[in-house]
Amino acid sequence: MDLSPTRNGDAAQTSWNIEQVVAELRRSREVAHNVRHQGRIREWPSRKALVGVLEGLGAVLFPTHYGRSDLSETNIDSFVSYQLNQTLSVVQDQVRRGLLFDSEQDGEEDACVNRAAVEITTKFASRLPAIRALLFTDLQAAYQGDPAATSASEILLCYPGMTAIIYYRLAHALYELGAHLPARLISEIAHSTTGIDIHPAAQIGGHFFIDHGTGVVIGETTIIGERVRLYQAVTLGAKRFPEDANGILIKGAARHPIVEDDVVIYAGATILGRITIGKGSTIGGNIWLTQSVPPGSNVLQAQMRQINTLTIEPKQMSQAVCQPSI
Repeated sequence: MDLSPTRNGDAAQTSWNIEQVVAELRRSREVAHNVRHQGRIREWPSRKALVGVLEGLGAVLFPTHYGRSDLSETNIDSFVSYQLNQTLSVVQDQVRRGLLFDSEQDGEEDACVNRAAVEITTKFASRLPAIRALLFTDLQAAYQGDPAATSASEILLCYPGMTAIIYYRLAHALYELGAHLPARLISEIAHSTTGIDIHPAAQIGGHFFIDHGTGVVIGETTIIGERVRLYQAVTLGAKRFPEDANGILIKGAARHPIVEDDVVIYAGATILGRITIGKGSTIGGNIWLTQSVPPGSNVLQAQMRQINTLTIEPKQMSQAVCQPSI
């Protein structure tokens, strides 16, 4: 099919000055605005492949929910074994690609990178039972924390917060093992899928529940304790970004909140900086908080004419005791 432009019904060949544009783009790439990683063309980790990895690992962790509903006691282990073998092969390749991205020397020996990828993938696989155990506590927290939840299956199939937590816990394990770029890609897959943005380096304890979830942001150096509950549009972010003597941002500095055990943070709250939310506290909706609060606090928007102040009151927490069937 002829796709050349026409003028008044007649074919008209147009150059668009392509040679000049190509030459200027090359100059931009190679000289003026070079963004090529360490000057080398890389075999990048694949977002599409990692989507498949998440599907495969979901089937490994929860076979009848994310794998096949017709599995039985006689074939479920064979199914999990097959999924693991298929998925871990892709994980290893994606980890290898990420290690090439992170390598500091040009022409680093492929054998060294391959060995490191095998080691990381093997360690990652060994962590999957512990990851599932943590996710079990997150399911319990969702069931206990949401009166609308009718079963663990509903939470696994319908709750974006649960999906985001599954992806986070997998990404966090990879990040801890040194596979930083694949972990970051997984966090962005979760972000685009659920609207929940959790950096894989964040540290989050068990029994974690994100209700509704859209717009939640959890920064890189955030530390979250046990039995914490967040609602939609909560931000655990940085208040300022430290710079070195040359004005360049210092990477990795602790700049996000510490949220202690048994804290509830309601919708729209923005908590910034390396501050501590004390154990058992409740942070009300739409709060802007840049100072630490002691354990057992209620942080609420003042009512009536005092809307520009905060009311911080001590309180006592009560524990839910109901358990889901999972």
